[in-house]
Amino acid sequence: METKKTMIHSANYQAVFHEVVAELKNVADQGEVASYIPELSKVDPNKLGIHLSTTQKEQHSFGDADEAFSIQSIAKVFSLTLALKIIGKDLWKRVGVEPSGSPFNSLVQLEYEKGIPRNPFINAGAIVVCDILVSHLKNPKQDLLAFIRKTAGIASIDYSAKLADSEKQTGYRNYALANFMKDFGNIHNDVETVLDLYFHLCSIEMSCKDLTQAFLFLAAGGVNPMTGETVISQERTKRINSIMLTCGFYDEAGEFAFKTGLPGKSGVGGGIVAIHPGEFCIAVWSPKLNRRGNSYMGMRLLEAFTTKTKSSIF
Repeated sequence: METKKTMIHSANYQAVFHEVVAELKNVADQGEVASYIPELSKVDPNKLGIHLSTTQKEQHSFGDADEAFSIQSIAKVFSLTLALKIIGKDLWKRVGVEPSGSPFNSLVQLEYEKGIPRNPFINAGAIVVCDILVSHLKNPKQDLLAFIRKTAGIASIDYSAKLADSEKQTGYRNYALANFMKDFGNIHNDVETVLDLYFHLCSIEMSCKDLTQAFLFLAAGGVNPMTGETVISQERTKRINSIMLTCGFYDEAGEFAFKTGLPGKSGVGGGIVAIHPGEFCIAVWSPKLNRRGNSYMGMRLLEAFTTKTKSSIF
């Protein structure tokens, strides 16, 4: 017998936020704030924000949803989107689309695969994407930031100079990855220039509300309903969502897909963005990370939310 999945009415999203937070209130947050980047270690570990924007422009918030934080690797979705707009399918000659199954900064896998990163969301893959942007943009940092601001319809989005510098001062592994790929011929520009763009990309600060507005184009076939801006084609929107589903959480992507049923992207700043195509974009922020670098409580909250609302793509 054919069954029809019934999603919760959007008016009840607010109530669900309160329910899932209350249910998880007594669950110990077993994560730890990222400390290998000094600036991130200063974040209040008890922050918690949730925001959901629907494709019908409805807004639902909870907690610290309006407070800006370092989105870190979530920003790699923006750089990927812009690179796809610029060079299209030629991008896939230099970076793959497969889950890594390894830590996000692995050198071992990169050597085995001769300098071609598994996907654009691990560090090596995002560095290659930044190399592509350096090759094609007149003013890479300014042009990338302008693209993100236009995509979101938010002119105040910016880099954090302190975070970018903190990333640079501790980015030894990223320097190793970039130089390693340079040796294989997969980095075409000066390593310092490429990594400067990469460190600034990872330093972008946004709130949960900002993130949902910026990512809403992925829930609406490439057009941001908030701005009317066509960000990217529907076909490439599908590709980006697919890569987020399979590669958006480092070596925990399968776990996230299994538990939430949505494509998404995490960052070591404690943020997670998830997409329900045709319906909504939701962002959560809880700074304590699990051992794989994803927000411990964010993962739990999104699992509970999608279970209660029956909002899965499957």
